[in-house]
Amino acid sequence: MTTEPPVHETIEPGILYFGTPVVLVSTENEDGSANLAPISSAFWLGWRAILGIGATSRTTRNMLRTGEAVLNLPSDALAPAVDRLALTTGSDPVPPRKRERGYVHVADKFGRAGLSPVASETVAPPRVAECPVAMEAVVEAVHPLAEEDERQRGAVLAIEVRVQRVLVHDAVRLPGTDDHIDPDAWRPLIMSFQKLYGLGPQVHPSTLARVPERLYRSPDIELARTAPTRTRTASPA
Repeated sequence: MTTEPPVHETIEPGILYFGTPVVLVSTENEDGSANLAPISSAFWLGWRAILGIGATSRTTRNMLRTGEAVLNLPSDALAPAVDRLALTTGSDPVPPRKRERGYVHVADKFGRAGLSPVASETVAPPRVAECPVAMEAVVEAVHPLAEEDERQRGAVLAIEVRVQRVLVHDAVRLPGTDDHIDPDAWRPLIMSFQKLYGLGPQVHPSTLARVPERLYRSPDIELARTAPTRTRTASPA
């Protein structure tokens, strides 16, 4: 007896967040203080990342002004800290669309989340000490989205960043290796349709995993090695 496959039905969901890792983006404000904002539209190709983000957000303005950011990846254990940043903005006054959704201005995002800033090596914004993975990055290109639609034009950007330093907790590194993340130890926080989830165990062996990781190494890794190390006289506030 054969079973008929499920039938697709047409729907119109308000968002298409089918599941992506949460990124806490730290940037530097104009007064030198740190801003910290969670986003859930990000993907990586080699040592580049594309970040989908509102064009007028404090994080975006900081990135476009300074050309720098840190992409901090929280584990699922940090979900409460990430949630404390929900509906907060570093912008004052709060933009109308965010105010309509219930956002409030918070100047000290690290304090609000209960997270610790630590000085970065190659960029001004601090890393989040508690995040198992932190990637210091520089802006390489900005791609406007929906430019053909006057209702959406100028509202959302895809910002291309190049990673120039990857720093991890030893707990997520594959034992006996220098540069490999252990997928069984790394438990990223996932956003799916506005809700926070963890990552379960591997469900099936991956044929793709047979390809040596070295064959994916990007020329950006060589470029990252030339990034100058910043010198600091004090820890970030």
